[in-house]
Amino acid sequence: MLLKPVISEKSMALAQTGQFTFGFSRGMSKTQIKAGIENLFKVEVVKVRTSKQNKAIVTLKPGQMIEYFELPKEKKNKKKKL
Repeated sequence: MLLKPVISEKSMALAQTGQFTFGFSRGMSKTQIKAGIENLFKVEVVKVRTSKQNKAIVTLKPGQMIEYFELPKEKKNKKKKL
């Protein structure tokens, strides 16, 4: 079984809504993907959607997050505009 996070502009935007994109090994079922994500990241998967390009979009229980998809907090610019 192989699951790897897919990091792109689109996947990062989806992550902000609680949907996370992963690549997976050929032949894996949605049940196997769900179990793999839950075991690896200690989260609760609500829904799994797959595509023919071996990508899965998993929806987590509200309020849960996967650290690979967290955006760094923006630093505030302390310079004053004139």
